[in-house]
Amino acid sequence: MSYIPELRALVGTRPLILPGAAVIVLDSPRHVLLLQRADTGGWGLPGGFMEPGESLEETARREVREEVGLELEELTLLSVFSGQEQRFRYPNGDQVFNVTTVYTAKACDWNFRLDPLEANAVRIFPVDDLPADLIFPEVPIMEHYSRTVIDSR
Repeated sequence: MSYIPELRALVGTRPLILPGAAVIVLDSPRHVLLLQRADTGGWGLPGGFMEPGESLEETARREVREEVGLELEELTLLSVFSGQEQRFRYPNGDQVFNVTTVYTAKACDWNFRLDPLEANAVRIFPVDDLPADLIFPEVPIMEHYSRTVIDSR
C-alpha cells in the first residue's frame, strides 16, 4: 500500500495537506500539454503527490513519466501554489489541500504512452484556449503562467 492510501485508511475522506508537483510541459511558450484525468474526467497538468523520500523535482519527473510517458528536459520553477484555491474534493469524497510546486519544461520527445489508470487522453492546448473543464486547482496555476510568462514577453 502506498503512502496516501495508508493515510486514507486512518483519516477517511477528511482534508489532507499534501505536497506535490506539476509540470507545464511546453510545446511552445503558448502551447501546453494537458491530460484528461482518469480520476475526475477533467483536464489538468501532469503531476501528483510526493512520495516519502522524494524531492519535488523527482516527483515532477516521475509523475510526467507515469501519466504520459514523457521524459523531460531541464525543469524551471514557476511557483508554489497553496491555500483555499488549491482545495479539491475527488469524486470519491476524498478532500485535499494541495501544496503544489509547479515547473515548466520541454519534453525530450513527444512519444506519449498514456497510463489508462491516470489519463484518458492527452492534448496540446493553446494557453488562451484551455478546455472549459480544466480542474479547479489548475485554474490559478494557468492564470499565473499566462500573466507572468506569456504577458511579460
